[in-house]
Amino acid sequence: MTTLSFALNHMTAPALSPDAFFGLAASLGIDAVEIRNDLDGNAIIDGTPPSEIKALAEKHGLTIISINALQRFNEWNETRAREAQELITYARDCGAKALVLVPVNDGSGQADGERQENLRQALTALKPMLEDAGITGLVEPLGFEICSLRSKTEAVEAIRAVSGENRFKIVHDTFHHHLAGEEKFHPEMTGLVHISGVADPDVTVSAMRDPHRILVDSTDRLDNVGQIRKLRENGYAGPFSFEPFSPDVHQSTDIQTEIRESMNFLAAKA
Repeated sequence: MTTLSFALNHMTAPALSPDAFFGLAASLGIDAVEIRNDLDGNAIIDGTPPSEIKALAEKHGLTIISINALQRFNEWNETRAREAQELITYARDCGAKALVLVPVNDGSGQADGERQENLRQALTALKPMLEDAGITGLVEPLGFEICSLRSKTEAVEAIRAVSGENRFKIVHDTFHHHLAGEEKFHPEMTGLVHISGVADPDVTVSAMRDPHRILVDSTDRLDNVGQIRKLRENGYAGPFSFEPFSPDVHQSTDIQTEIRESMNFLAAKA
């Protein structure tokens, strides 16, 4: 197999400006990044024009693989349609290849039948919007017990039901895969993999939350190495994007070294 291909999500170092964040990625030999619309005081939320983000990515020789994310995408309404169009347009204009689609995660919309119908409705509405802009929709199931879309299999079934295979892919998030307890992998439908580890020996799986998510090392409880290996052995050849949410990572005084150590660990093991 080819060597591991890494990407960097802005959540890895959310306090950095886009220019500094892109510079960090480039310094690590990473050529793919994910930008976000949920970082206060930072692009996209601060009004930075997409042309500026595109120019910065070009300056550092980077590909923007996604904007993360359209929230509550499977609760389709006029507000969601407007948010989707704004983000899809921004993605197109900044050169991003895809938009991550995050489901409702508050305990609502979980009923069997209802959640599948809501998902198909949203995908049906999003498909022509994404097609017009030439953008891929990346559906990201979340493993939390209160989430309205926990199953990657259910996501793949809905994508196929709306004949969306050429416009939608799924995100395999190693944290959420572990939480959901889902055994099935869908490498042929996977467009992006998010990686993060959990080392805390005391937290139960059902109690794991975003602040537990650190860079992957030998203490990892989520079997990132096994998940990555299985995806690659079955044909996934895309990037593995670091997405740690832990304040300990965000407050690191040497994030470059910590990311490089995680890259080296995964390259050796996976």
